[in-house]
Amino acid sequence: MTRAALLALISHWWRNPLQLVMLLVGLALATALWSGVQALNAEARAAYSTAEGLLSDGGTARLEHASGQMDQAEFARLRRAGWHVSPVIEGRAALGTGRVTVLGIDPLSTEAGMGAALAASDLEGFFNGLGYAHPQTLAEIGPTDQPLRATQAVPVGTVLFDIATAQTLLGADGWITRLSLAASQPDGLQPLETLAPGLRLIAPDDGAELAGLTDSFHLNLTAFGLLAFAVGLFIVHSAVGLAFEQRRAMFRTLRALGLPLRHLTACLAGEMVLFALVAGAAGLAMGYLLAAALLPDVALTLRGLYGAPVPGRLQFDPLWALAGLGMTLAGTALAGAQALWRLWHMPVLAPAQPRAWAHASARMMRLQGAAALALAGLAGVLALTGSGLVAGFSLLAATLLAAALAVPLVLSALLAVAERMARGPVAQWFWADSRQNLPRLSLALMALMLALSANIGVGTMVASFRATFIDWLDLRLVAEVNVLPRSPSEAEALHAFLTPRADAILPMQRIDATLGGQPAQVYAMKDHATFRDNWPLIAPVANVWDRLAAGDGVLVNEQLYRRAGLRPGTSTLDLPGIGPLPVLGAYPDYGNPLAQAVLSQERFIAAYPDTPIRQFALRTSDAPALIAALQDDFGLPATQITDQAQAKALSLSIFERTFLITRALNVLTLSVAALALFAALVTLSGMRLAQLAPLWALGLTPRHLAALELARALVLGLLTMVFALPVGVLLAQVLLSVINVQAFGWRLPMQVFPADWARLGLWASVAVLAAAAVPALRLWRKGAAQLLRVFAYER
Repeated sequence: MTRAALLALISHWWRNPLQLVMLLVGLALATALWSGVQALNAEARAAYSTAEGLLSDGGTARLEHASGQMDQAEFARLRRAGWHVSPVIEGRAALGTGRVTVLGIDPLSTEAGMGAALAASDLEGFFNGLGYAHPQTLAEIGPTDQPLRATQAVPVGTVLFDIATAQTLLGADGWITRLSLAASQPDGLQPLETLAPGLRLIAPDDGAELAGLTDSFHLNLTAFGLLAFAVGLFIVHSAVGLAFEQRRAMFRTLRALGLPLRHLTACLAGEMVLFALVAGAAGLAMGYLLAAALLPDVALTLRGLYGAPVPGRLQFDPLWALAGLGMTLAGTALAGAQALWRLWHMPVLAPAQPRAWAHASARMMRLQGAAALALAGLAGVLALTGSGLVAGFSLLAATLLAAALAVPLVLSALLAVAERMARGPVAQWFWADSRQNLPRLSLALMALMLALSANIGVGTMVASFRATFIDWLDLRLVAEVNVLPRSPSEAEALHAFLTPRADAILPMQRIDATLGGQPAQVYAMKDHATFRDNWPLIAPVANVWDRLAAGDGVLVNEQLYRRAGLRPGTSTLDLPGIGPLPVLGAYPDYGNPLAQAVLSQERFIAAYPDTPIRQFALRTSDAPALIAALQDDFGLPATQITDQAQAKALSLSIFERTFLITRALNVLTLSVAALALFAALVTLSGMRLAQLAPLWALGLTPRHLAALELARALVLGLLTMVFALPVGVLLAQVLLSVINVQAFGWRLPMQVFPADWARLGLWASVAVLAAAAVPALRLWRKGAAQLLRVFAYER
């Protein structure tokens, strides 16, 4: 009996192959979008693990000087005192045709880490200048004078050398960046506080680890992947629900023949598991291809914004594949749970009665309305009292779910008003029939609303960010030329060379610190009109620049300002080696994950006298001539010189490719929503013949009926678009004012772009018409025969 039941159930899909294709495609796309995002996140996190495992620093403490560099003699002094320490030097240098991070270690004193293992594999070559780099790094920089060996164990953009070779390449002979402490030390050693009072002990868990810095980026990606997965499940839910309704007579017959309800339910559940496995496998393959296509942009974003060494090629990991397949099975169970529950709780003959299903749908609509109200109330509570990134995403989810659940209710109310206002029998039938069929289309319309609101919200956020970011770049990159000296001696020579040639020389010095409990950097700022006239400030005190120049306070970036709850004029900030200073104001600092504080140059040098100059910002009226002089007369490599146009173009390129990921996910989500509507309309078209046949018999032609079907789909799509517009604007406000602030530490002003909304409405209309075109065309071309057959069946 069970075998016969399975064959009967599967026969439905053989008779409706398009419906089967829509079900499998919807499930495969949902799996592809979710697993693709998880593959991107997994690849990035694997890169972070590689970077943190290169040295023992990832699991041990370290010693640093506030200036970011120390005399190599400190290493020898601590080793003679019995401390197990190992020197490390790190910096940026030109190698081949590009700039890379040069990392130098001493393999004889390094006790752990992949770097020590690589050095031990060819110790003689390592001491003679052999370096190790990722294959992608070797491809990017091309041939070099240094012998390099490819390995996957070194992060992208980094080259590992012996410390002596690294010091030569960085022009820092006798200097190191930090000392790594071994996990175990001998007993009875002299305390570091008295032996090396000028060095800071950094605990293993302190600092700005890559995984911590990029958590918000990956959380945003996961949220978009989950939204796309949810929209894809609407296709599955709609297809399963419609298939259940179409087979209600079959259920009645099987039950009347003696098939137990438990066996029928188990057969249907097994059918869905089979579909989930088939579609899930296809979705995983598509997800891998999607992730491989997006990974170069993700890698550029993470490297540009966070310095995260993520490679541009995707490695297959069975963990994310199994997780994606698990999500597919869970999503399929969720999509089919309602239909199975309704089947389980109905009497034997009830499934054959259309009114029984209608009453069940009416009950679900009431429950849906109550759930929408509850979620809206939860969103209001979270908006007023919630704090933190989890609360922000909970607010986002509650808002979107409440709006999605409200779509059928709102559309039903609008259609009822239109029905009352209609004049003429055809118009009244049009609105009444649209309202009657709304429950069957509600899931597809909810998916469309989610996709449209996500497009509006994310598009508004990106456009607002872009407009603000471009203005901010024009102000921050006002210096015409930037120069990067490789060593303190080169910095002194550059300053002497530039003094008669540049209108102003603005040095950049910084130290790493912990401010307000956050990884941070403290910068020196020279008092100059470049900053006074161009730097945007948030809530500054009166005479802010004069007070800063006098050393009477500190400026902080927006990230530190918001996260630490600082208030200019009333709050103070405790700086290492200086103590508490008044906060004079805050400044926007888009794209920076770290906290920052700015001191006057005089106050900075007095507190941190040995800090090297890391960069010169140059003001000049003839940038090309100055760049030519630096290259031809001073002999500075082009890789150490950047003009404003290059810096701005690079920043905008990173920005555009950063949001290319979200745009791609938005397009895919809208495409999936259009597919959901197409699946619902195609399935519904065969079920509506009995409703359309009387109108054809009364004189309406198949062409007229097809036009009405197209008009119905377009009206429902446009009404959904109108409903999605305020939801999308609210979504943008939450993203800008809550998610961005909690995730990145800055708040952006929201700007509206009606032209973008109009284009989105046009594309949505095209998608709706395309979804409705196939069933309407089929009704137009074969309508007479199909409609006549309805009367032959005596329905």
